[in-house]
Amino acid sequence: MLIHTLPGRDLLFWSLFAPLIPQALRVRKTALRFRPAAGQSTGEVGQAGTTIRLLAIGDSIIAGVGARALRHALVGQTAEYLAQAARARVAWTACGRIGATSRQIEQRLLPQVEDDSFDAILVSTGVNDVISLHGLERWRNDAEALLDALSVRWPEAVISFSGLPPMQHFPALPQPLRAVFGLRARQFDQELRRLLEHYPQASHVPLDFEALPGSFSGDGFHPSERSYAEFGAMAGKSIRSKIFD
Repeated sequence: MLIHTLPGRDLLFWSLFAPLIPQALRVRKTALRFRPAAGQSTGEVGQAGTTIRLLAIGDSIIAGVGARALRHALVGQTAEYLAQAARARVAWTACGRIGATSRQIEQRLLPQVEDDSFDAILVSTGVNDVISLHGLERWRNDAEALLDALSVRWPEAVISFSGLPPMQHFPALPQPLRAVFGLRARQFDQELRRLLEHYPQASHVPLDFEALPGSFSGDGFHPSERSYAEFGAMAGKSIRSKIFD
């Protein structure tokens, strides 16, 4: 059936989204815009044991939007979990940019990373591809190009991709736009899962959480520090299992 093909799912999305374009433009015009988290783009946690070198690369989640400092954002919380669970020292590096799509991460951010020795890589991407209205084929191709580039540069590293978040819960998005973007995020996440199945060193970290009061930062779009801690534990578990199991 057409609905099960990439063009069919694109057609489904556009049939739902087209009437909502005026609403989407209003949201884009009025949305709150927070700054990246404060602090250095590198850090260390833990005091003993094996050293795990962690690179976090991607969009505003890696930049820590919604957190006071990077140590309270995804990279810092992932490192904290790893340090405690693995009884290790974790040296982390963050390279994130607000609004970055998968292609921009590969072509613009990745060349900025100087350290060529990482044991684990955490990637956050996809939401900007959704709101940029990319098709599913382009999304898969761009995500695959990013994954290939990471695999070639760090062939020994484990790679964890954060799943697409449940955009149907984002307070910043009014209904029915919220529901339609939620559907699109699920479509993107399904393709990401399928892609990662072909890479033994890669894993998918699902972010399908129940939205509760306090789950989001003040902009209604990015996680709160509490949610960053939860996501960091999820990512840390994924990385730890790939490295040690």
